[in-house]
Amino acid sequence: MSATPPAPRTVVELQQNAVTELERIAPVVDDLGEVFAAAGFELALVGGPVRDAMLGRPHHDLDFTTSARPDDTERLLKGWSEATWDMGREFGTIGCRKGPWTVEVTTYRSEAYDPTSRKPSVDFGDSLDGDLGRRDFTVNAMAVRLPGRVVEDPYGGVVDLAQGLIRTPGTPESSFSDDPLRMMRAARFAAQLGFDVAPEVVAAMTAMAGRIEIISAERVRDELVKLICAPYPRLGLTLLVDTGLAAHVLPELPALRLERDEHHRHKDVYEHTLTVLEQAIDQEDRLGGRPDFVSRFAALMHDVGKPRTRRFLEDGSVTFHHHDVVGAKTTRKRMQALRFSKDEIDAVAKLVELHLRFHGYGSGEWTDSAVRRYVRDAGDQLERLHVLTRADSTTRNRRKAEQLRRTYDDLEARIARLQEQEELDAIRPDLDGNQIMSLLGIGPGREVGDAYRFLLELRLDRGPLSEEEAAAELRSWWESRRD
Repeated sequence: MSATPPAPRTVVELQQNAVTELERIAPVVDDLGEVFAAAGFELALVGGPVRDAMLGRPHHDLDFTTSARPDDTERLLKGWSEATWDMGREFGTIGCRKGPWTVEVTTYRSEAYDPTSRKPSVDFGDSLDGDLGRRDFTVNAMAVRLPGRVVEDPYGGVVDLAQGLIRTPGTPESSFSDDPLRMMRAARFAAQLGFDVAPEVVAAMTAMAGRIEIISAERVRDELVKLICAPYPRLGLTLLVDTGLAAHVLPELPALRLERDEHHRHKDVYEHTLTVLEQAIDQEDRLGGRPDFVSRFAALMHDVGKPRTRRFLEDGSVTFHHHDVVGAKTTRKRMQALRFSKDEIDAVAKLVELHLRFHGYGSGEWTDSAVRRYVRDAGDQLERLHVLTRADSTTRNRRKAEQLRRTYDDLEARIARLQEQEELDAIRPDLDGNQIMSLLGIGPGREVGDAYRFLLELRLDRGPLSEEEAAAELRSWWESRRD
């Protein structure tokens, strides 16, 4: 199964990790600190890089905060770095590249939301303590002043980090009023770090869940992607559902708690779905070994068509006929509402629609024609479909689970043989459009398309034909149309 959350750490261990990491990045942080100090400005490494340094997770993206205003920051960075950019200027952020490091420097600030606005207003601040106080969580409200490397932790972030706890610097109600997206960020950090969320934070998320409605779909989408691609997504998703946030951002997920699986009535579809997600994650080595959002989100959405297709039979059993088709449409609508790209929507919806196809395979009764169609319909999502289909087996019956595994092994082996023999990945008719027009004596138009589709179906049914065989079949089909 997917990774288990890390064991608690001691404060001393976290501090030692930070010292080691600061030594590694000293060439950039100390140097930049000297540049700002010489110009009369404060500078501190802040937020995620400090937290991750304590956790022993080095990286090359460094965030700083400063008393300098953006124009001054830009001037100093241009004289120090190899390239600068200012896309975040309205939020006080100037970015640059220095060797292997990506650096962002943000002016001390505070943010607040108008209850009717989707965007935060930004006010620049004058102190590091004030800047840390407006940050989302205590584990992100730590800083290292530069160039002296003095640690600032006014809200006990290192203790919360050691205890594995997500807590806000001030009251969670105030923090979430400033930026309601922080409620989703709490779930995201739980999923990324494997941490618990403080009870008062959970209570505020529950009471204020409706406030997420003022956040733009794009910002919600980005947090959801980070959560789902995190090491422990079950933790974050469960928190979203339990607090009621999911009802606003991904209502299809809590809806699954109302259903029962038609094959395994001892477990509800919601728990089944989270298990399928974890089992899909366990197979990501087949997809390159990195978190794969498309396969993970398809696992999460594969059964969302069940609530609308549930039917109770006279014998007390439950069916969900065509939930694959309904689920694909539901998935497409949800992803469109969250402003996903067309390619991502098409990929996930295709996987949801095809996730039941394998169950028609039985014990291997499919013809080669059916196998070709399976490959053709999956297209460039075939490997992800393999992952989803295997992950969808959550039976506790070892004999049945082993039988399903062997059966799918057999299907994959048949696909591999046919691909080697017939180049299934590029399956097309045995005659092209020019040959069709020449043989039938017709010009471009609808009839050429009809002929092409006939030959494609013929190719799927019978496999590769010689040019002579394909021409004979085409002429016979053409004559039958004219009778």
